[in-house]
This record gives sequence, structure tokens and C-alpha cells, in this order.
Amino acid sequence: MAKKKKSEIEWRSECPIASGLDILGDKWSLLIVRDLFICRTRTYSEFCESPEKIATNILANRLKLLTSMGVIERVDVDRPARNNAYRLTKSGKELRKVLEALGEWSYTNLRESHPDIISIDTAIELLKTSRATKSSLNA
Repeated sequence: MAKKKKSEIEWRSECPIASGLDILGDKWSLLIVRDLFICRTRTYSEFCESPEKIATNILANRLKLLTSMGVIERVDVDRPARNNAYRLTKSGKELRKVLEALGEWSYTNLRESHPDIISIDTAIELLKTSRATKSSLNA
């Protein structure tokens, strides 16, 4: 039977893979974590500028969930969430190998059906470059 924890998440089962997917299995949560690995901190507005174009209501929901589960945290807890930067916690940083493995698996196994796919290293460089360009334009 599914159990509720302090987060009020409806856990599907006791399986650790299913439980991890209850938190990270949607199509946005790992992209938020990815952006924080690359950029170290991101504001709500910066997340909205990601190439995948997450809807604002979904972003707010995922930030709240990831914060409540201790994957990310606000840099300044006294500032409003919308104007605050987020960063990975120790728990969130432990997802690095998972993201790298997923990126490598995708590049190796999806190229036939997705010929435009790029390597994880190239994707990281493009995201870093994109952020640096936006920062210099706003300066």
C-alpha cells in the first residue's frame, strides 16, 4: 500500500526506482536539475528561458516539489521564491551520475530515430554558451 510522507507525495510503491520516478520521472524535473548542474544557480526567470520552454505553472510546481524533497533549495530563504535563485543540495548533486548516464545512453541508443541528437558534452557547452551570451547582453 502506498505511504504518505511529510511531503504528502502519494508513493506508488516501496520500490526505490518507482519512488525516484515519483519525484524525478516527469519530463521537467531532471531538466531543472540539469540546468543547476551547468549554471550552479538559476532564478525562476532563467529557468523560463531554457530551450525546452517550460510553462510557468509547471515550473512553479516542480520547484516546489524539488525543494520540498530536498533536491534543490533557495539561495536566500528570506526572499520571495519568484525573485530568488535556486541551487542543488547535496542530495541534488548526487544526481550528476544519473544525468550523465542518461545523456550517454540517449546519445548512443537514440541516434537512429533522432539523428539531430548531440552528445552530452556538446549539450552542456551549448547551454553554458547560451547563458553566457544572455548575461553579456543584459550587462
